[in-house]
Amino acid sequence: MIRLRPCAAALLVLLSLTACRGEAPTPDDPVEAAAADAAASTDAPWIAALDAEAERIDADMPGDFGVYVRHFGPAPGTLDRGDDRAWYLSSTIKIPVAIAVLEQVDAGTLSLDQELVLAQSDFVDGSGDMLSFEPGARFTIAALLEKSLRDSDSTATDMLIRAVGEDHLNRRIRDWAGPGFGPVTTILQVRYDAYGPVHPGVADLDNMAIVGLRNAPAGEERLVALARALGVPRSALKAESLEAVFDAYYRGDRNQATLPAFATLLERLAAGELLSADSTARMLEHMRGISTGDRRLSAGLPPGTDFAQKTGTQVRRACNVGIVDADAGREGATVVLACAEDFDALGQAEQAFQAFGRALGDTVLAAPASEG
Repeated sequence: MIRLRPCAAALLVLLSLTACRGEAPTPDDPVEAAAADAAASTDAPWIAALDAEAERIDADMPGDFGVYVRHFGPAPGTLDRGDDRAWYLSSTIKIPVAIAVLEQVDAGTLSLDQELVLAQSDFVDGSGDMLSFEPGARFTIAALLEKSLRDSDSTATDMLIRAVGEDHLNRRIRDWAGPGFGPVTTILQVRYDAYGPVHPGVADLDNMAIVGLRNAPAGEERLVALARALGVPRSALKAESLEAVFDAYYRGDRNQATLPAFATLLERLAAGELLSADSTARMLEHMRGISTGDRRLSAGLPPGTDFAQKTGTQVRRACNVGIVDADAGREGATVVLACAEDFDALGQAEQAFQAFGRALGDTVLAAPASEG
């Protein structure tokens, strides 16, 4: 099924009305302006070829594969295969978290040298090395940003969310990207939200009991470990499987976004509209240096491609988002988002990401050279 479409029907009306007057729309809101740009650029020559490749990749991968590409510079255009719905973002939410922190650094409310104290209540399972430290250890905000973005350390991320405040974070995301994001929570809250409906005792477990579940392999053994932590038999859990537990969680709206909304946030980051030049450079440097992306889009992109990115992984969910040639901003950057869901094994999603990376290299990223 072809899913090439503008970002919003209302924008098409706006464009048609202004076309009748011989004028281009000039919305005051930069979020609306970015969406108008995307809606107005759906006929670039690379789009049909990339759309066909994305269709094939989606058909070959068990589950669903959604992508969104917004290209600037030569042959600008937008490909939207996000099905007009929200996708679960997993650890890619660490991008808006970092932007919120650096925005406060730019405002002088926080300092990169400011230290946060690691509390036992901060610990959450995931990548990175923060679980190896003892409570009371001190970390600068600069160090936590690096750990969160480069190593996808969830404990570091939750400390940063604590520093800026969850309510403030969500208000700013709406300001930056419009209404396409659902509520963003701490990573630890994800665990409580997912496991909570399984048994009322989950709410009384401390975070270290939740962290301890990581020692059991994902699947039935993890549910057995949860029952053990609760002191109840496995039969007391309202859960057929771990997959069913997380499928129920995904039916909510937390930590989800439409792909166009996330693309607008990335576009505005690259354009320097969200942060100072120094903070933008810091963000992009960390995103270029991530340690978790070598089996996804970047594995299929042409060698030497400048790709500032972030990955995210959870039960039967995976995403890879980023910006190619981010320093070019709206003069030549390419915003790319790809999310996979309901696959049987992570390797299937990774193969899809790599195939889409190759398709990007053969189409949109090759377009300027082919036209020259």
